[in-house]
Amino acid sequence: MATPTIDTPEYMLYPSPRNEHRVVFEHQCFVPYPYAIIHLPDFDFEGRATLFSARRKADDKNGQLVTCELEIDILRFERLFDPE
Repeated sequence: MATPTIDTPEYMLYPSPRNEHRVVFEHQCFVPYPYAIIHLPDFDFEGRATLFSARRKADDKNGQLVTCELEIDILRFERLFDPE
């Protein structure tokens, strides 16, 4: 069964079936690489995190949105994420 989309003011989100949580957390990072492989457990977050395929409404850009419940985790993701 397909997971429903989530419509927010900024994004149209398509949840990853691998998400353990079905929450859009406060701390977010949009990456404009829709086909990059992002494996959240590799980042060793302290709190919960979710991954979504996303379409940013402001410019219709496709990518992925990582959301974390802790600010320190989103800062860690921004520091360690390398699309190459």
